[in-house]
Amino acid sequence: MDLTGIHHLTAVTADAPRNRDFYTRVLGLRLVKKTVNQDDTSAYHLFYADGKASPGSDLTFFDFAASPERRGTRSISRTGLRVAGADALAYWAKRFDEEGVTHGGIVQRDGRAALDFEDFEGQRFTLVDDGGQGEAHPWERSPVPAEHQIRGLGPITISVPSLEGTDLVLTRVMGMRSVRDYPTPGNEGSTTQVYEMGAGGAAAELHVAVEPGLPVAMPGAGGVHHVAFRIPDADYDAWARRLQEIGVRSSGPVDRFYFRSLYFREPAGILFEIATDGPGFTADEPLETLGESLALPPFLEPRRAAIEAGLKPL
Repeated sequence: MDLTGIHHLTAVTADAPRNRDFYTRVLGLRLVKKTVNQDDTSAYHLFYADGKASPGSDLTFFDFAASPERRGTRSISRTGLRVAGADALAYWAKRFDEEGVTHGGIVQRDGRAALDFEDFEGQRFTLVDDGGQGEAHPWERSPVPAEHQIRGLGPITISVPSLEGTDLVLTRVMGMRSVRDYPTPGNEGSTTQVYEMGAGGAAAELHVAVEPGLPVAMPGAGGVHHVAFRIPDADYDAWARRLQEIGVRSSGPVDRFYFRSLYFREPAGILFEIATDGPGFTADEPLETLGESLALPPFLEPRRAAIEAGLKPL
């Protein structure tokens, strides 16, 4: 019952058309599922990933008419995106200059080369050199050369005012390992604790910045809604029982059609999800045409006409 890594991360945008342009054209990701928020079908849910829509590469967005996020603690504060090698980071620094993307310089952080940047709504990212660890599935139609494409998610950074309760959930409930720490960038005196899942590595790390001096974040556009962690399909029922037996208040089993989920909040109030690798995004569309039309899970299909009428064009 080990978590095997980051499954997906879901953020918030207030401008779906511009979001699609940024993540497909500027970042070169593939739109692998154009669907709706299953709890609010008036909002798009857009999934960007690698060429094969692999678990662990999904960066997703809810399209909400929201004010900008107010940054602070008790939040998911930065999203890592993995690339391979120093040449890739140099390519991205140049590309960001050409596209007018806000970014920092290439730095060494926690033993890896990294490049911080933000999207047009202030969503905070770091490109991380993962050394080419693990599989990569480039998208052949990406505007970014295959060798420089984003390989997947990780590490993910959260901010909490106190480590104790969060550490207890991460280690005792979720089975993560506390392995090291480093100074939190931009916050003197703060320390970031690194937790590993499964085999470890950049795709299977959660970084926890302890920042008691920050105000509490207010959700909004440019912020993150939740982070999901990977499990094998066969472990899903056991995880549902585990959360119930331990007394963790959770959503209970939720079938999202493309994967099955369990939702709960850790002690700082950050929303976590445990999600299965399967069935995957080819459950209702061929791999070759993923994301090209509006996809709805079977339980929403009878409402297609009304749902489509309420969505703005992308």
